[in-house]
Amino acid sequence: MAADSNALPVVCALIERDGRVLLAQRPADKHLGGKWEFPGGKIEAGEAPAAALVREIREELGCEIQIVRALPACTHAYPSLRIELIPFVCTLPPGSSPPVNGEHAAIAWVQPDELLAHDLAPADIPVVTHYLQR
Repeated sequence: MAADSNALPVVCALIERDGRVLLAQRPADKHLGGKWEFPGGKIEAGEAPAAALVREIREELGCEIQIVRALPACTHAYPSLRIELIPFVCTLPPGSSPPVNGEHAAIAWVQPDELLAHDLAPADIPVVTHYLQR
């Protein structure tokens, strides 16, 4: 899939542990407050997507990740913003601290077949579809 030059590039992590995947709930006072999402964030200028994801997860969850594979990028247009969501399947490497909830309303470990039962941010829904196809 070609990158969408009009979209803001954003990375997200599908962190796997013990057969579950980590979801994070957006704070009530933020855009899409209360929705669940895969943690991640914006790519800074000159930053590679994988490096951005490692930095964002360290900042948001206080843990290290090991990238296992990339999933197809998905573009989503919100009313005020168009994003290109670049997802990666990840694990916690040996010795990493467990994720801690710092910036979100909550975090939860979810069975893969229960992901779509959560009130996901719209951009994350096609990511789940790609993830479940493997």
